[in-house]
Amino acid sequence: MRSQRPAELVLGSVQLGLDYGAANRTGKPSHEAALRLVRRAAESGVKTFDTARAYGDSEERLGEALAVTKPVRTITKLSPLTDLSERPSWHAVTAAVDASIEQSRFALQREKLDCVLLHRAQHMTAFDGAVWARLLELRRQGTIASLGVSIQSPSEALMALASQDVDHIQLAFNLLDWRWREAGVIAAIRKRGDVTVHARSIFLQGLLATDDPKTWPRISGVDAAKLLALIADIAKEFNRESAADLCLAYARGQDWIDGTVVGMETEAQLDANLRLSIKPPLSAEDCAWIEKMIPRVPERLLDPAQWPK
Repeated sequence: MRSQRPAELVLGSVQLGLDYGAANRTGKPSHEAALRLVRRAAESGVKTFDTARAYGDSEERLGEALAVTKPVRTITKLSPLTDLSERPSWHAVTAAVDASIEQSRFALQREKLDCVLLHRAQHMTAFDGAVWARLLELRRQGTIASLGVSIQSPSEALMALASQDVDHIQLAFNLLDWRWREAGVIAAIRKRGDVTVHARSIFLQGLLATDDPKTWPRISGVDAAKLLALIADIAKEFNRESAADLCLAYARGQDWIDGTVVGMETEAQLDANLRLSIKPPLSAEDCAWIEKMIPRVPERLLDPAQWPK
């Protein structure tokens, strides 16, 4: 759903349930610290929180924290269903889906889940379509308000956008990421005004917001120091206070993005992101200029799943 307002700030909670992020130096916060962070975010105006069954105890922490705050929207992701056999019965698949949904409802302390995404896009068609069929049934029954897909690649995005049953997609996007433009995904999104789009990894797991090239994965064709210097120069060109400011302003300046999912594990990060999220986004012309200035990086850099361990 495009609007004239810049993309909203969505609190990503993977760091609240797991040690996560290439640039994360503080680790998973304590239980009480996580509750304080979530409650402060809600009271400060954050209206949407992103989580998943696979994010450790993130759902439980969100559910406990948000039970005593003003009403907000939560988006969770179905279990990756890794316990299923290669050829499970329809009943086994349905039972696994139901178990994941019931666990999310219990953890988040919600009778009705606001939005559920497939954690793996292939589950739209896997097991003869049993996963997606069961989720559609749960939506018809009122257990789930809206359905969507967490996207890893342009082909997955185009597949999801081709389905009129998809209400929401989430994908990785940042100022280095050329994949979605070249594959026609952005054009397809603009034709689907009824689909909500959230962008995650706008800092590329924190790499783009750090000044230390040593935190970057070693990937052939990637000069981390040179890229960081270029991003710093562009930030100065547009009078942005930091690389993080530039990255967030760039993502919020995209007319096809409704929300930017930013992971946070400390209250200091929350304060910084809240402050940056009320600054003016970049214009379409500014974003286009940046896209011309940024060199084409290897696709492997854009997908953390492909980074060397």
